Amino acid sequence: MKRKIAEIIVVEGRDDTANLKRFYEVETYETRGSAISQEDLERIKRLNDLHGVIVFTDPDFNGERIRKIIMAAVPTAKHAFLNRDEAVPGSKTKGRSLGIEHASFEDLDRALSQVLGVAEEQSRFDITRSDLIRFGFLAGLDSRKRREYLGEQLRIGYTNGKQLLKRLEMFGISLAEVEKVMEGYE
Repeated sequence: MKRKIAEIIVVEGRDDTANLKRFYEVETYETRGSAISQEDLERIKRLNDLHGVIVFTDPDFNGERIRKIIMAAVPTAKHAFLNRDEAVPGSKTKGRSLGIEHASFEDLDRALSQVLGVAEEQSRFDITRSDLIRFGFLAGLDSRKRREYLGEQLRIGYTNGKQLLKRLEMFGISLAEVEKVMEGYE
């Protein structure tokens, strides 16, 4: 059974997320590389207020740059660190970049164990897939437009239909909030 991590882990990309999800039950926020926007920082602040955030970036120049930007914007965020030798690819075919995606379970666990909180089992999330269909976020002619509107109004970013439920839960959005936002949709 995978260990559940209560906090949201901020990583650089989907390969980092994939490696963490191999070993943990975890939600991540991906900065998509070194380009971190003001919107990203606002979302990270919100996630930190809701769940707590652990910044877990690569031990290279760009990873440290992202870490410093987040540290300035969200000073209460926790930070996990890998040593450079723990983030080296296992084979020459994986390239030469350092990254969370190359770390072993032991190295990830050692880095994260310093900052992990205790997962809460109780969730008050009240939105279902049926609700998403009812609001036209899935399988409708203008589903994408509706999801874009919702993401913009709630300031949680755009997501596809498959990921919408997870994103709403991660940001602690209630059914009442979605209903209120969608009243203004034209």
